[in-house]
Amino acid sequence: MTMIPFVRLFLVCLLCLLGAVAGAQEDSQSWYEAEDLNTGLGAAPDNLDRSTPRAAMRSFIDLTDQERFNWAAHILNLSDLPVGQQAEDGPRLAAMLASVIERRIWVNWSGLSARPDAMVESEAGNNPRAGETRRNIRIELVEVNGQAYEVRLARYKESGQDPVWLFTPQTVEDVPGLFAEFGPRRFERFIPQSLKTRAGPLRAWEWIALPLYLAILGLLLWGTNRFVLMLSKKTSRAFLRQAIDRAAMPLALMVTAFVAQLFLNLAVSFSGPVTNVVRPALVIIMVSGFGIAALRVVDAILDRITLRVVGDIDDTRSLEKRELYTSIFALRRIIVLFMVGFAIVYVLLRLNLFESIGMTLLASAGVLTVLLGIAGQAVLGNILASLQIALAKPVRIGDSILFEDNWAYVESIYYTFIRLRTWDERRIVVPVRYFVSKPFENWSVRDARIYSTIKLILDHSADIGELREKFIELAKAKDGVIDHDKLCAYVSGQTSNGQEMSFYVMSPDPSTGWETEMQLREDLLNYIRENHPDWWPRERVMSEGGATSMSFDAS
Repeated sequence: MTMIPFVRLFLVCLLCLLGAVAGAQEDSQSWYEAEDLNTGLGAAPDNLDRSTPRAAMRSFIDLTDQERFNWAAHILNLSDLPVGQQAEDGPRLAAMLASVIERRIWVNWSGLSARPDAMVESEAGNNPRAGETRRNIRIELVEVNGQAYEVRLARYKESGQDPVWLFTPQTVEDVPGLFAEFGPRRFERFIPQSLKTRAGPLRAWEWIALPLYLAILGLLLWGTNRFVLMLSKKTSRAFLRQAIDRAAMPLALMVTAFVAQLFLNLAVSFSGPVTNVVRPALVIIMVSGFGIAALRVVDAILDRITLRVVGDIDDTRSLEKRELYTSIFALRRIIVLFMVGFAIVYVLLRLNLFESIGMTLLASAGVLTVLLGIAGQAVLGNILASLQIALAKPVRIGDSILFEDNWAYVESIYYTFIRLRTWDERRIVVPVRYFVSKPFENWSVRDARIYSTIKLILDHSADIGELREKFIELAKAKDGVIDHDKLCAYVSGQTSNGQEMSFYVMSPDPSTGWETEMQLREDLLNYIRENHPDWWPRERVMSEGGATSMSFDAS
């Protein structure tokens, strides 16, 4: 019994020892061990706060704004420099890095941790890295001539000293190259020193230069557009002139954005807030301008092919030509999808957004799915329905259809809607998803031939045989009637007032059939009016006594 307290004491000591070892291992992973930190710079100022990533970055920017570059050098890890050069090169590198941060990097202060261990915090609890401590943080990924450079802060601990956050040696090594790319330009040498002072988020001269910069770009856009249109007028080929006219404005946007990018690279460099907005915007404009211009040129070429091979499309064209026209529209949709996808991927790669967007999607997949499901349901549904029509071809461009009591031709099939041209030249625009969900009659699914029916209401005394023979005679004389062996006429109904007679005629296409139907109805009515007016339907009234009767023409 006396051994039990000693056993308990032993277990408690063992657990404390294990906890201390685990804590030491954990602490050893919270920073990088360093033998000597910036020995050549001497002792760091006592009020220099480098305990957290946010404090280190704030101290660096405040010191460089005050031009205390010898103090700011203490926030750089100069371990890769010889000790004798640290005092000379440290302030110079700090000044260069400050210029790069000012002109190229827009510091995300909310993303910089205010904790010494830089633990990832997520109030919503949807960050997969929540609760993870860090000893290395990326501030920005910068691309220079196809090479990626990272500006990073890391946590270092010198023996006997508290751990501090410093810019990594790799970042310090990359500073000269970044400064050469994003540092002051030649034009800035001529700016008076008084205009280089800060005025809010920008320097004083930038408030003057930025409106002038935008005005010059506007004039360049207008001039480029006019120049391209002038070139198109000198082109002899019609389809080339049409293509250049369509692509004039997108080309002008692309050229303007390219010149603006060159101006930023060679002449002047704006501060980070402007640069981080203008540079991505210029990339997007260039890619969009090129894509739209290419698409419009492709449209002009496809229109040329269509007019030369197919001509004006309607149901009088052969099935092969209508299928070709539909396939051309499907090809256009595939080209658009490819170009949009290529543009999105290029912009994401050019702006290094894949990693951040990927983390955001991973962190908020549920919310994003709901938003896309609600906002994009109609658009995505119409696009998928359009592709379904392009592949299955239940209708083709030029087909004659009956849709919701409207006889119309399928004039165009786009991503989200179908445009129908009615017989009286009206245009009906129908969402593709709605169109494929409703029944419709395709009168051109095999060929464009159609039966037309002419119905007349006549008196019971009308001679059906004589009228049938006259109808066949009149129909054979019409150019719009085919398959004469299928001409027929029957009594299709009867009431107390008269009998209904139906005449059937085959026509090569719906438009010809409609016209032929109208003409034959007029001819039959004229024949009855001139030769047998007594065939018009009559109403008979019996007297009360039933002995007398009278009749009158119901027409």
